[in-house]
Amino acid sequence: MKERGIAQQFSIKDLEHFTGIKSHTIRAWEQRYRLLVPKRTATNIRYYSGEDLKKLLNVGYLIEHGGKISKVAQLSNEALIEKVRDMQMEEGGLSAVISQFKLSMLNYDETLFKKVVEEYSKDHGLDGTVLDVFLPFLSQIGVLWLTNAICPAQEHFISHLMRQELHAAVSVADIPVREDHPPIVLYLPEREIHDISLLFIHFLCRANGLKSIFLGASVPFNDLITVGDQFPNAVFVSYCTTHPSSSEAADYVELIESEFAGTENQFLLGGKVFEGVGGKERVTTVTDGASLAGLLFAEA
Repeated sequence: MKERGIAQQFSIKDLEHFTGIKSHTIRAWEQRYRLLVPKRTATNIRYYSGEDLKKLLNVGYLIEHGGKISKVAQLSNEALIEKVRDMQMEEGGLSAVISQFKLSMLNYDETLFKKVVEEYSKDHGLDGTVLDVFLPFLSQIGVLWLTNAICPAQEHFISHLMRQELHAAVSVADIPVREDHPPIVLYLPEREIHDISLLFIHFLCRANGLKSIFLGASVPFNDLITVGDQFPNAVFVSYCTTHPSSSEAADYVELIESEFAGTENQFLLGGKVFEGVGGKERVTTVTDGASLAGLLFAEA
């Protein structure tokens, strides 16, 4: 994406991955409307700047909401930004929120991130912000990372800010103590480190008055047995993205059944890795977060 020591350089494929606008469309807009004017490196390779990307994100938003490229292309940068802001206020502008998140990640801009989260949360709450923005955005940046459109540092930056928001919400919530509901033990298996979905479940537990014990990422299996001994009626909840892998998921379920046989502990496991893996006596599996939350809070 970037030459070493030179910031904010993007190929046309990078622009496509960030904005969803096809490369051939971007080129057509360049030729017909001079929407963007790419620069060239010392080795004569075309590239685009961060400002080019910002402009294309805004153009894409207006086109997505019914604008005509022939008219949008005539707008100055200031007028383009103003029109996007006006439309965002008028329509809620979820795609504009996602675009702002991309810019926050791209520029390591924590102030922009906090502003967007605060404004969206006013109308939708933190739970709506996570479901509408955080989780869909994480899916998008996974693709951007795989295609080298962003670097791991940018993914770490934005993920940390999301975790920070969830940790802050949990820290100010009351800690429920309910005798009529078993405690919820939240964990990720060994080598699984993507814990934002798990933190969200932790937040929802607090919001629904359920006692939750957050163990975090990459928890050794033997530790689960120890926790189960201390909380014999606990429900263990995990949401996995990479570990166990799809080929190992059935074996993981069997391991739980074997080691927790004769106990009252139950496991609720979520994630696409469990697709096609049936539940057992101690284990219930689902493939998506909504189903997991529905089962967990059905009787809360």
